[in-house]
Amino acid sequence: QVQLVESGGGLVQAGGSLRLSCAASGRTFGTYAVGWFRQAPGTEREFVAAVSWRGGTTSYADSVKGRFTISRDNAQNTVYLQMSSLKPEDTAVYYCNVDPSLQAMRSRKYTYWGQGTQVTVSS
Repeated sequence: QVQLVESGGGLVQAGGSLRLSCAASGRTFGTYAVGWFRQAPGTEREFVAAVSWRGGTTSYADSVKGRFTISRDNAQNTVYLQMSSLKPEDTAVYYCNVDPSLQAMRSRKYTYWGQGTQVTVSS
């Protein structure tokens, strides 16, 4: 089983940048696609971005396309989410998760979630 720990969140002004990290434990991490999700107060958790197990394929929600970049370093068992041109509507708790299928991450419902990392963008 893969254990995930998110970090890197914080308070930033609109237009600023942050880089989130998703650190994983487990020997099979490198065989999974990894996705980032977010949940703002009063809303459902939503898909943000995902990267294939080799890192060669990525997928983004339309709301973050062109502003966020997902990448992974399997040697470090870590996936990153570089967020730029941040907007107040990006404010949320950000989570990561794994799946054998990158395509499934847009719609699959997951039972297990880590503690997430809070991102707050001020206007």
